[in-house]
Amino acid sequence: MALATAVALAACGSKADTSAAPPAAGSHTGHAGQPPAAPQPLRAGERFVDLKMAEAYTPAPPEGGGTDEYRCQVIDPGLTRTAFLTGTQVMPENVALAHHAIVYTVPPGGAAAVREQDAKTPGPGWQCFGGTGVKGAEVEEGEATWADTWAPGATETLFTQDAGFKLEPGSLVILQMHYNLLATDGKPGGSDRTALRLRLTDGTPQTRELDTLPLDAPTDLPCPAGESGPLCDRAASIADVTKRFGPEVGGTADQQVAECGQSAPKPGDTQTCDHRVEAPVTLFAGFGHMHLLGRAIKVELNPGTPNAKVVLDVPQFDFDNQRLVKLPSPVDIDPGDTLRVTCTHDAGLRKRLPQLSKLPPRYVVWGDGTSDEMCAGIMTVSPRKS
Repeated sequence: MALATAVALAACGSKADTSAAPPAAGSHTGHAGQPPAAPQPLRAGERFVDLKMAEAYTPAPPEGGGTDEYRCQVIDPGLTRTAFLTGTQVMPENVALAHHAIVYTVPPGGAAAVREQDAKTPGPGWQCFGGTGVKGAEVEEGEATWADTWAPGATETLFTQDAGFKLEPGSLVILQMHYNLLATDGKPGGSDRTALRLRLTDGTPQTRELDTLPLDAPTDLPCPAGESGPLCDRAASIADVTKRFGPEVGGTADQQVAECGQSAPKPGDTQTCDHRVEAPVTLFAGFGHMHLLGRAIKVELNPGTPNAKVVLDVPQFDFDNQRLVKLPSPVDIDPGDTLRVTCTHDAGLRKRLPQLSKLPPRYVVWGDGTSDEMCAGIMTVSPRKS
């Protein structure tokens, strides 16, 4: 398991709720009246870079109906020299429509693919869900990473001054906004031009460069009892994912089964995968990523041994309220150690979620779409000498 080539990461754990089930997507009624919190004071050597979406965007219901739109916008930070990202803050303009936001950063190598996607899509930005929506700038492939996640009440995401994510000249920012239209009865209700504040520093020879370490597990969630249909067949579902997203994404389900040492898929609500660490790293934080059927995610270090440690535990995952989970203190991980990721999904939620309830039943495998799923523990690490 190699370290992903990463630029920035700051988000996506989960904040537990106390309800019997995660809030239904599309059930939110808006977050009016919550101005952005003031950032923490700048520390020695740091500076703020204030950015905005290139133009205001008026969200609208997606094709086929619904009250939620996921829209990605490209923002150029205009960097002329290398810097380290030590903090981020998302500041939505229209808090009545803004449900949550994710900030991705893309290194110079993926910039052309991002600009091409933006240029070929009518209007500002493009539709996206659960990722950047850009082939060549995907988080799962280490071509892009999360830089922040905003939800109502969130303040600036702040890292320690001596560690940050390296941003090179030519890097781009992708801002994914989740707009919920229930506050406007499912109709256009004004525009939004969200702002973004980056906390940057030039760094020193002692600055630790942060990377991301993605830990995936298969998603093999069969149709529950009482549901049937053509897509309840695993092979048919994989063929459908392949048709929608291409052979690379379509082949992920079988590839993960093989990489996790399984001779065959193991259908069920809970899936797990052990990843052997190849290089020494220090673990600082992590977050779990699933889609709308996600229930819980956990990452364990060296499970089943006397030194076992849970390094990420999200017992009640909520797609619409994702948070970075910082460790109380950094943990050193050595070559040969094992990181186990475990995810639990619930196909029964499909009938309760407006985004999924009108879709045909399906055997859910890994994919980029709303009706697909993922299981990913994305950890914030820094390489270290052994």
